[in-house]
Amino acid sequence: MIRIALVLLLAMTMPLSAQDSATSGTGAVLRGLDKVNGRSQDLTLPTGQSGSLFGLEVELIDCRYPSENPTGDAFAYLLIRDEGASATQFEGWMIASSPALNALDHSRYDVWVLRCMTS
Repeated sequence: MIRIALVLLLAMTMPLSAQDSATSGTGAVLRGLDKVNGRSQDLTLPTGQSGSLFGLEVELIDCRYPSENPTGDAFAYLLIRDEGASATQFEGWMIASSPALNALDHSRYDVWVLRCMTS
């Protein structure tokens, strides 16, 4: 809850032009890849919820997209942990068009954002 409050506080202190150009979605569609066996799996998460993707617990804090182009580039704030572990594997913004820019560093799994949900 504290992390969510911090994200919201940061969003409120952003310049107006940055806030006006992006809209928060109702959720996100993520894709996971098991690098050992080559399987991929999609996960649809509502904002503020968490779900399981292979052996990872993924929590979606926020998903944003360009206001004037809902099908445009999505970026999502995620918290990712190994299931049953308290240590965070990843926390931050992932950008759909550049998943390697800020990626999950996990030996077996990859996770990236596909798009935001708008309704």
